[in-house]
Amino acid sequence: MKISSRSGIAIVIMWAAGSFNSTVQAQTKKQPLQLRANNVKQIVAAMTLEEKSKLVVGMGFKMPGMPPPVKGKKPEAIDIGGFKLPPSDPDAYNIPEKVPGAAGRTHAIPRLGIPSMTVSDGPAGLRIEPIRDGDKSKTYYATAFPVATLLASSWDTQLVNKVGVAFGNEVREYGVDILLAPGMNIHRNPLGGRNFEYYSEDPLVAGNMTAAIVNGVQSNGVGTSIKHYAANNQETNRNSINTIVSERAMREIYLKGFGIAVKKSQPWTVMSSYNKLNGTYTSERRDLLTTVLKDEWGLKGFVMTDWFGGKDPVAQMKAGNDLIMPGSPSQSEAIVAAVKDGSLSIKQLNANVERMLSVIVKSPSFTKYKYSDAPDLPAHAKVAREAAAQGMVLLKNDDHALPFYPAKRIAVFGNTSYDIIAGGTGSGDVNKAYTISLMQGLTNAGFKVQEKLSGSYAAYLADMKLKQPKPKNFFDHPAPIPEMDVNGMVADEAAGADEALITIGRNAGEGADRKLEGDYYLNDAEKGLIRGVADAFHAKGKKVVVVLNIGGVIDVASWRDEVDGILLAWQPGLEAGNAIADVLGGMVNPSGKLATTFPMDYKDVPSANNFPGTPAAKPESVTYEEGIYVGYRYYDAAKVKPAYEFGYGLSYTKFKFSDLKLSSSNFMRSITATVTVKNTGDIAGKEVVQLYLSAPKKDIDKPEQELKAFAKTRLLAAGESQTLSFTIKAADLASFYTSREAWIADAGKYEVRVGSSSRQIEEKASFKLAKDITVEKVVKALTPEVAINELKLK
Repeated sequence: MKISSRSGIAIVIMWAAGSFNSTVQAQTKKQPLQLRANNVKQIVAAMTLEEKSKLVVGMGFKMPGMPPPVKGKKPEAIDIGGFKLPPSDPDAYNIPEKVPGAAGRTHAIPRLGIPSMTVSDGPAGLRIEPIRDGDKSKTYYATAFPVATLLASSWDTQLVNKVGVAFGNEVREYGVDILLAPGMNIHRNPLGGRNFEYYSEDPLVAGNMTAAIVNGVQSNGVGTSIKHYAANNQETNRNSINTIVSERAMREIYLKGFGIAVKKSQPWTVMSSYNKLNGTYTSERRDLLTTVLKDEWGLKGFVMTDWFGGKDPVAQMKAGNDLIMPGSPSQSEAIVAAVKDGSLSIKQLNANVERMLSVIVKSPSFTKYKYSDAPDLPAHAKVAREAAAQGMVLLKNDDHALPFYPAKRIAVFGNTSYDIIAGGTGSGDVNKAYTISLMQGLTNAGFKVQEKLSGSYAAYLADMKLKQPKPKNFFDHPAPIPEMDVNGMVADEAAGADEALITIGRNAGEGADRKLEGDYYLNDAEKGLIRGVADAFHAKGKKVVVVLNIGGVIDVASWRDEVDGILLAWQPGLEAGNAIADVLGGMVNPSGKLATTFPMDYKDVPSANNFPGTPAAKPESVTYEEGIYVGYRYYDAAKVKPAYEFGYGLSYTKFKFSDLKLSSSNFMRSITATVTVKNTGDIAGKEVVQLYLSAPKKDIDKPEQELKAFAKTRLLAAGESQTLSFTIKAADLASFYTSREAWIADAGKYEVRVGSSSRQIEEKASFKLAKDITVEKVVKALTPEVAINELKLK
């Protein structure tokens, strides 16, 4: 058969094309499409609907003590104390955990090279299991760092960043991808059960502290999840409570800190909260999660739910809640069904998936980081000790009651002196290798203590602990051990010791808010202990100092006149006793300042009448009637005297502020304020400089003053000075006008106030703004469904 030249060419071309296709197919087989940092959109396009639905829903929750799902049988909901958990994913039981004790995982999609990510609590240290498979030859303890409220009391963002760097190293080296922290909700009410996990009553402090620790953690190549977004300021009925709050209060108080943190640190994720906000679950509010968080603030990462948060997985996807945790198969099935019936657009689901993948490609699991399971815990303990000492607040120091001197003999009273509280409970707890008690810390520092008294406490506490019931579940915590009766010992101790030290302890955590009686207020035994010790020691001309080992604000006004000194140690982490001894002994000069107000009485708290909501027996809603008047904003404007004001804290030395100067008397684009701080005392110390701004009151209520900037000096030697500089921008002048949906700086006179607390203003200066400035216009969002009778103090 003769073949024409034209036909021959055709055959050759066909052969070449076939050969080329075979080569491509071979290459495709050898190199299947795999996730890379630069092909996220291509991966999204290649994923099946079922794969997308699994990626946006977590792997499920392996309930301790609960049987795994039965193979071939549809998983059922689990009832725990009347609260029904969604059915768990069999994968949670069938796929081995990389990090036992971690809070959850995402699904892997191996065919596309998408790994599973591991997420873990918590705000004061990595919460993982310290012992695996009963093998105690190798442990996985984590550092218990000081709680957030203490860190904020340092007013030192560089120090908090240093804590974050150490913290993030443990996250990375223990194989975790994302830390479910920090918490940054506002201290709206002193009884908030998780206040210890949060920084402050002020959004500027909360936002900047959060940004500092997030930047520190994420410098290790791991992620964070700032939480709980938003208006999650109580634990009572947290899964269903409807928070009713005005848009202005949301913008100025409850969202502002989150905005600062997102813009300054770009956390990998944000965690939506449990509560409803003005009638809708936060995880189902598009205006909260997409309009404000992603569009206005520019969050680049993804949003995840709190564990079992919200109700409707399809509504969560539509809102821009990109990951549902811990996840269940039924949620994935609902998402698939919604796309198929058109009630959820594939475009929205793709956007959720793309945000997930953009974070996954940064994770240690994706980069296949070979974690060591051996972080430098001794080095991190030193960081924890330093941070703890820097955040303690000296509330009272009459007639130089402190520092103690090693030659003096101390009688140490109070259960918590011997059984110190390192941190709070729940997901904020940390499985740590040890906790240094105050008694140990004093001994380590070389102090002489009354041995007989110490021995009595040790025996009493050991006996009482044997009698304590074991916790029934994660949220159950034994009642505190009653204070040991020391009435028969006090007289002898006052005769034999030079000084007395009493520790008062408090603990709280996830699942419940605090109570007034026996918690906010001291119980009768504690009052009797303070009174009895003070009477006996003062009768002999000897001083009495109280250490407050607490996670949240308590009453101090009713008993503080009975003692000579008060050191607020908060919950200082695993090096607690050593850090407290550092301050008591003067090795560290206290420089902490309150980031939350201590009122004279609970009834003075602006939210006292509406916390935790109505009806009282089982609150369904809580109305923030105080509006913007939270913390010092209320006390200052209403002229209500606190026990210890926002920003307050003493030192063993003294400081003088001088030479406040403004770069201009008229505001254009910004103004720079400079002020000089001098140590006028005898020993080295640090001072916190706080800049408040008083704005002209035009068309709306405004606080008397608001914190706009702060900084901590370096360690200043006696007689040494430091000049600090602050830049005030147009945004710092602005208030939120709901009627105009805009942040507006009103024309008029502004007063700059610089001092060492909100009530201790040392220097003032003023400038004028000639015309109103519209700093930013925003989209209407978060509108209440009902009218709110907000407090007005104009």
